[in-house]
Amino acid sequence: MIKQIKGSLWSILNKVGVGGSLQLVMSGALKQYGWFKSYNLKQSVDAQGQPIPWYTYPFIRFLEPRLSPDLNVFEYGSGNSTQWYAARVKHITAVEHDSAWVTIVRKKLPSNAELREEVLGDSYIQAVAAAGKKYDIIIVDGRKRVKCACYAADFLSEKGVLILDNAEREWYQPAKDYLRDKGFRRLDFIGMTPIVGIETCTSVFYRDQNCLGI
Repeated sequence: MIKQIKGSLWSILNKVGVGGSLQLVMSGALKQYGWFKSYNLKQSVDAQGQPIPWYTYPFIRFLEPRLSPDLNVFEYGSGNSTQWYAARVKHITAVEHDSAWVTIVRKKLPSNAELREEVLGDSYIQAVAAAGKKYDIIIVDGRKRVKCACYAADFLSEKGVLILDNAEREWYQPAKDYLRDKGFRRLDFIGMTPIVGIETCTSVFYRDQNCLGI
């Protein structure tokens, strides 16, 4: 009886042109990804409300199974992605310029995550050098992305990769050109992201024998 009622309801909704939209909300891929939850909360979270990076969904799905607990990560910009990486890698260091945001994010970070505050300028760009070590993954997802990407490339380990978010933006082209000239290849992941309904691109730059097995 219940199945018959549901079937009749869907038939009526489809006739008036809203059945497809409701089905998308109730059982579509965006619901499975948690997009509607992220949109309503205005936070980058999955369907269970857990933090995820504000990358394209295709790249998140590609990246997650390739992370391992022996990796060291550096991140320009911080947020839910910092928490997400901390749960999957050995250590993550992030740099952030916004004092109010630093206060919010720090409260949520575990012991294997460090968040540094730097004013925008050379100290922000060069924050990747502060620890005197190299990183397996460097994420460029904050301010001054061209300068950060170009500077950070020298602080990747031999197996290191660099991730540039929103890479479709024309003003980031100099960073892409610089990394290409340094011998990096590029893999683009185009698609939707949490929170907003636009298409963007997350790109990963890599060399042979990289930590993601590309």
